Amino acid sequence: MSSAQERLTDALYGLGWGAVKKLPEPAAVRLGRTVADLAWKRRGKGVQRLESNYARVVPDASPERLAELSRAGMRSYLRYWMESFRLPAWSAERIRTGFEPKDVHHLTDGIASDRGVILALPHMANWDLAGAWVTTKLETPFTTVAERLKPETLYDRFVAYREGLGMEVLPHSGGTAFGTLARRLRDGGLVCLVAERDLSASGVEVKFFGEPTRMPAGPALLAQQTGALLLPVTLWYDDSPVMKGRVHPPVEVPESGDRAEKTSVITQALADAFATGIADHPEDWHMLQRLWLADLDPTKGPS
Repeated sequence: MSSAQERLTDALYGLGWGAVKKLPEPAAVRLGRTVADLAWKRRGKGVQRLESNYARVVPDASPERLAELSRAGMRSYLRYWMESFRLPAWSAERIRTGFEPKDVHHLTDGIASDRGVILALPHMANWDLAGAWVTTKLETPFTTVAERLKPETLYDRFVAYREGLGMEVLPHSGGTAFGTLARRLRDGGLVCLVAERDLSASGVEVKFFGEPTRMPAGPALLAQQTGALLLPVTLWYDDSPVMKGRVHPPVEVPESGDRAEKTSVITQALADAFATGIADHPEDWHMLQRLWLADLDPTKGPS
């Protein structure tokens, strides 16, 4: 991305956070839907990739059904952005009532145990809202990581936004994040990680909807190293303004095997939990990038 493109990207995000959060909620909903439909009709690379990913999730879907899913997926994706731009202006009560998770006792019991808890999520619905709900409704701070974005000013915007919601945000690069996360967990803290895509060499190969991909090793390694509880979480929208979600049962660390073998088993269990939630609500999975290994260009690598 050129420096001019980076400045434009940063300016557009700044406009979103500055202007969209001032709109009345019905106007923001209409704007998000309009932008989503325009993007869907253009059928750019992101929309085409979203549709091809849905074809893995719903293998018996007709072309018409996949088109419906990708349109709904773009509307869900833009709902995420409209909500995220507006979250800093939401009242504490709006945040507390804006998310209704099932089986939240897995999380609250884990927090009460002082054992440390890792929440692992795929890119579904609005994980920032779920995080704000945790810091507001449960009054529990947590630590997460953020990938460094270009330009640096855009990364700084995201960090400031999430810190404003009560999150501690660590940079993904630099090699120090893992140690900090482990310390937070050993102190009985909460860590939240978006964890269904790592196509680098350090990713753990799993089967996902019947085909191989790679997912981050971090949640599994942290669970082994710290003894923290590892909980998959999936999120979705319905026709109401309230996001829904589920805290899945804990993923246990196997009693036998070396670290690599245990990491493989744990990460596969996470993938299976993610797949359950995504299969139930595919339109709320915002994966506009390549995910499966079969889709990678061996001359270019992940993108």
